[in-house]
Amino acid sequence: MNIKRSGYYLIALFMAVVFLSTSCKKNKYQANMPAVVTGLQLTTNAKLGAIITDNLGKSVYFFSKDAAATSVCTGTCAVTWPPFYKENPTIGTGLDATDFGAITRTDGTKQTTYKGWPLYYYSLDVNMGDTNGDAFVNLWAVGKPDYMVMFANAQLVGLDGMQYNDQGVAATGSSQYITDPAGHTLYMFSKDTHNTNTFTKADLSNNTIWPMDQVSTIGSIPTVLDKTQFTTINVFGKTQLVYKGHPLYLLGQDSLKRGSTKGVSFPIPGAAIWKVTNSTTVVL
Repeated sequence: MNIKRSGYYLIALFMAVVFLSTSCKKNKYQANMPAVVTGLQLTTNAKLGAIITDNLGKSVYFFSKDAAATSVCTGTCAVTWPPFYKENPTIGTGLDATDFGAITRTDGTKQTTYKGWPLYYYSLDVNMGDTNGDAFVNLWAVGKPDYMVMFANAQLVGLDGMQYNDQGVAATGSSQYITDPAGHTLYMFSKDTHNTNTFTKADLSNNTIWPMDQVSTIGSIPTVLDKTQFTTINVFGKTQLVYKGHPLYLLGQDSLKRGSTKGVSFPIPGAAIWKVTNSTTVVL
């Protein structure tokens, strides 16, 4: 009887050891499993404030050459700047799910967008929270939800279908230009004076032709640009954004289409009456 009972004890002890061993292996395996990217969130950066990261804290970026809502970062560029994509991503507090979308890249893969800007990682961000790609070669900006303006780099094409540079001269080649946060081109009027809108009528009857870029306050600015150069003015009860003394406008005929720069040849091609603005724009 004692021998039989001892046998039961040995069997029970053996089963307990097996269970504990299996459980430990399982827990160790689970602990070593890589963390899973499920979506995007806001993360506080000591230097840049609230930035957009994945749910693990890795920063994502905007590429200024993607102003037309298509990714031109392909080949070796996409190795250095891997596209971010997550189907039905989780969206963290402080972000609006309606600002996110997706595009199909030229290779057929998908890429997540924010306010129309395709999102990327930077391969040289080693640690979570790194922002080493911000302002890289003046073409990249870390993702932020509160940019008051963004900047683009592309060939300017006027209303006449001809190619121009940032001085309103017929030319080929990319130019930097400032946009609103959603990538719509912002212009200055050559007849304006310092911090003074001379175009808009008091009854706002021409504000649909060249709408003022209206803002409430000065928000975040990409580090490629100098935030101190941005101010606001009051124009017939509206608050208009000003850059280097130039009041800023959109063009109605751009139809809020990302990447459209028709204003550079309006109303007379080559006259440079309306021009884009950028970091080299002369203070008015």
